[in-house]
Amino acid sequence: MTRVSKNPTDLQVLAGWENFECRLILSLIKTLPSPEKHCRAWQRFHTVNRVSVQFTILGSGSSGNCAYLETSQTRLLIDAGFSGRQIRERLARIARSPERLDGILITHEHSDHVQGLAALASKLNVPIYCNRLTREAIESQMGIRLNCQTFITGGAFEVGDLQVETFSVPHDASDPVGFLLRTPAGNIGFLTDLGHATKLVLQRVRPAHVLVLEANHDVKMLQEDIRRPWSLKQRILSRHGHLSNDAAADAAQEVMSAELKHVFLGHLSRDCNRPELAYKTVNERLQKIGASHVRVELTEQHLPCPTLDISAMQNGSATVTPAVPEFPPTSVPRPDFPPQQVLL
Repeated sequence: MTRVSKNPTDLQVLAGWENFECRLILSLIKTLPSPEKHCRAWQRFHTVNRVSVQFTILGSGSSGNCAYLETSQTRLLIDAGFSGRQIRERLARIARSPERLDGILITHEHSDHVQGLAALASKLNVPIYCNRLTREAIESQMGIRLNCQTFITGGAFEVGDLQVETFSVPHDASDPVGFLLRTPAGNIGFLTDLGHATKLVLQRVRPAHVLVLEANHDVKMLQEDIRRPWSLKQRILSRHGHLSNDAAADAAQEVMSAELKHVFLGHLSRDCNRPELAYKTVNERLQKIGASHVRVELTEQHLPCPTLDISAMQNGSATVTPAVPEFPPTSVPRPDFPPQQVLL
């Protein structure tokens, strides 16, 4: 991962960078007179003009949801829906550890979003950010006291160099929220559990460059499922349940902008959805409205997604680039996507 020294003194700093672009420019700089002078000038330009933020969905589905966000100053989890051991193992896959976390943002108290919270909170004493009703629900169901930084739903707060904007979403929890995370490189929207996308929800995530969007089920598959009682089907289909593939496509269409570059489809049901069906439904809708600049990607329950590098240039536009090989081995087939640049 590229890191820029705040006090560059010689070529050794630049030589240690892993980004291929930096190594290429270094080789060119060495051919110039006074290479150290050119190195410092270029590095100052690079620092001012490019800010890198790393974003990884560690897993998403009906059994667990967790994402990791890293800037130059801040490292956060968004939800902690796997066991503490699983979260540690998934972070290790991207060479990270929970000991360096600056906080955990919580959307709501359901177990597939807070399963690992007790283990992380007791061992690491990491700050947890949630609203009051969510904190009370978690403490009641887990029988623990949390080191919570409570926020008021609809408000905003800062964690390091991030601004976290919160807003209410319609779901059957105590006080569920979505997030818009404003990073130095671009904005990330979170809409994971909601029965329908209200005008408020759509308005609050419209500035996103990256959007995590629930595509929980296919309505026909859910209706025909023989393992779920009708009462549960009614809950899932209700306006405080979960978004279907078609509802996700509607929401993506409503928030579409030239700035939105990447949509992750999350919280897919194992029994009442298929990855290729969710992808087809949303991607075809975006192609139909001419949003070919948006990359749609599936999340998985059992594997982290490829890390995204969100880079902001001085003019305010953001670019979103896969920072690791795109498709690690998996038993779940993924649709073929056009190749994109990979940061080395």
